[in-house]
Amino acid sequence: MGKQYLGLIAATKQIGEHQLDPKTLLNTSFELANQLEPNLKAFVSRNTLEVLQKAIQPGPLSGIPIGIKDIINTYDLPTTNGSPIYANHRPKHDATIVAKIRALGGIIFGKTVTTQFAWKTPGPTVNPWNGAHTPGGSSSGSAAAVAAGIVPLALGSQTVGSIVRPAAFCGVVGFKPSFGATSKEGVHPLSFSLDHIGFFTRSVDDVAFAFQLLKNESTKEEGLIIPDLQLDSNHLIASLPAPRIAFIKTPFDGLMSQEQQQTIQFVIGKLKQAGASVQTLELPAQYWNALSSMQLIIEFEVAQIHQQHMKTVKDLLCPNIQELATKGRQHSPAQYESALALQITLRQSIGEIFKSFDALLCAPATGEAPKDLGWTGDPSFCALGSFLGVPAINLPVRKSANGLPLGIQLMGNYQHDETLLKAAKFTEQSICE
Repeated sequence: MGKQYLGLIAATKQIGEHQLDPKTLLNTSFELANQLEPNLKAFVSRNTLEVLQKAIQPGPLSGIPIGIKDIINTYDLPTTNGSPIYANHRPKHDATIVAKIRALGGIIFGKTVTTQFAWKTPGPTVNPWNGAHTPGGSSSGSAAAVAAGIVPLALGSQTVGSIVRPAAFCGVVGFKPSFGATSKEGVHPLSFSLDHIGFFTRSVDDVAFAFQLLKNESTKEEGLIIPDLQLDSNHLIASLPAPRIAFIKTPFDGLMSQEQQQTIQFVIGKLKQAGASVQTLELPAQYWNALSSMQLIIEFEVAQIHQQHMKTVKDLLCPNIQELATKGRQHSPAQYESALALQITLRQSIGEIFKSFDALLCAPATGEAPKDLGWTGDPSFCALGSFLGVPAINLPVRKSANGLPLGIQLMGNYQHDETLLKAAKFTEQSICE
């Protein structure tokens, strides 16, 4: 760890200008994976080098190796959903977003490890900075593969904290776009009303570029939106000139390590020096109280999604999913509808707060990755952004005394992904100065 690997935009530029042979890039990624995977365990399955090199075709992602979270369907590799139930599952079709990657010239490098059905029960992946620590979850393998330099881009999903938290633990950029900004067709659901598909890269520019290429271009699927995003001719996103940032107090702040608190204060200082305005803000209690409704939605929808599994293969379901499904059957449809109505109400009302601010700042996690491979860490700091469906991003900042990454989280207004990414670009530049 610590080596500077080629980023997404840099790789596409070098390939496009014939300075880099895509076969060389794929070979480098393949050899690095061979070297690291015995310990890292970021992938469930990988394509052979021959298959990777045969897949090269023109396009803006030509020759770029990409990791795909193993709840996202690929026709050429198994999609196991992290569960023994699907150990030999071979989808007939790619997920919509995977088909888009292939159409753009991107190479499906392999399927990355997920917790079982993207909920809590860890896979074998370890943190690339220290193998005794968790990489976070549920997008464990995607975060680790990007952090280790194997791929410059990987897909993940977030229902509560499954992109932002592992990105923080592994020291990469993790971006969860607005709810519905990326297609979920062909992705095994955890919760229909809360699942987001997002991205891991090593810079804000790279994640903005990936998002521009892979965001929705139509709203054929129910619940989709088409977010605006403009990049310059070099595929770079502009920095917001003087962002208005609100540092939000949360009910979970007492869980933060001293190093995490210091990291946030360090970033606030850097932001102010660079010309941003930063104010401390306490959100109305109704937002935090609503997280119980978020849990109700997850439980109710898991009970629906896994109804057949609970009947026929319950013994193969991990206890965490069984618990959710059991609790979900105890909620009435009226309670569920009420929780969904509250979600929509709060998603709209948070827009009033964003009239005064471009982004909300808080921790992405309690601190460094826990030394515990049986647990993926506390997702509490990510829950509100996921419940509201607003865009959220982790930015790596520095290392802890133990040499593990520490980051910060920024959240934006619903459907204002571009503003959030511009504020993130400003923040990233501020940290580096």
